[in-house]
Amino acid sequence: MDTGLPTEVIFIGGRSGVGKTSVAAEASHLLARAGIRHAVIEGDNLDQAYPEPWRDGIDLAERNLAAIWANYRAIGDSRLLFTNTVSVLQLPALTAALGTEVRAFGVLLTASDASAAERLAQREIGTALEEHIERSNRAAVRLDAESTAFRIATDDRSVTEVASDVLAAAGWLPRA
Repeated sequence: MDTGLPTEVIFIGGRSGVGKTSVAAEASHLLARAGIRHAVIEGDNLDQAYPEPWRDGIDLAERNLAAIWANYRAIGDSRLLFTNTVSVLQLPALTAALGTEVRAFGVLLTASDASAAERLAQREIGTALEEHIERSNRAAVRLDAESTAFRIATDDRSVTEVASDVLAAAGWLPRA
């Protein structure tokens, strides 16, 4: 049932604790309310293994994305919300995994160190919290320096506001 429409994808990137998963879930809800067919893929799950395949140069995330997206295309989906910390730095490879005619839009969600640490503290338990905060801080510096994606701040904003901004910036829905 592939519709023949080009693939449209919003790549949502950002440091840990910025709200990527929550924003994608809310954006999905807003699209569903508008009757817009779409899929959501959490990129972190595409190559989550030990040892990390990407450390050995294995493009498992791209291969898995291609396989999963082919299944969504087969049932008629042409729009995708994709989340992953560094997805906005990997647009060429990720876009290529989605097929030949792809319209990609990258969004970098941003948050202060304090906001990200507070959010991480709400979801992380045990001894890994400090490690997650340090990794989030390093990712924020790298993403800020290397990404040219459209930036949307999440500090002191509701998830609905941020999701609305993401969808409006990509041209999928007018600003609510």
